[in-house]
Amino acid sequence: MHLAYPAVLSALLFCTGLYGVLARRNAILVLMSVELMLNAVNLNLVAFDVWLSRTAQETLHSGQALTLFTIAIAAAEIGIGLAIVLAVYRNRGTSDIDKLRDTAEGRGTDGPDSDTGTAGQPARAEKAEATA
Repeated sequence: MHLAYPAVLSALLFCTGLYGVLARRNAILVLMSVELMLNAVNLNLVAFDVWLSRTAQETLHSGQALTLFTIAIAAAEIGIGLAIVLAVYRNRGTSDIDKLRDTAEGRGTDGPDSDTGTAGQPARAEKAEATA
């Protein structure tokens, strides 16, 4: 098998993961996209390891060892990431990244900087009624 096949598949997987990281708003889908990007890198590592072991006399398999290390790091990253997302979801009630960024900057409805309308209702509700 040629080196081009796994390299093209890896590039497609990496681009799909990059699109998922840049376009998604759900934190869990962003974590899944990061995992897809890491798996594309792992595929590249194994493919180049096999290709280099055919051309060289030594069979060190350092690409495969590095892939196992990357898989272990990715498993720890996804475990910690999911724990953080679940804790944020329990506290905030959403896993939408844009809404979490707004609350971190102090524009949330539960913070001291929240805007209220004339009747004590949030200004966001007034904006929603104006656009409807």
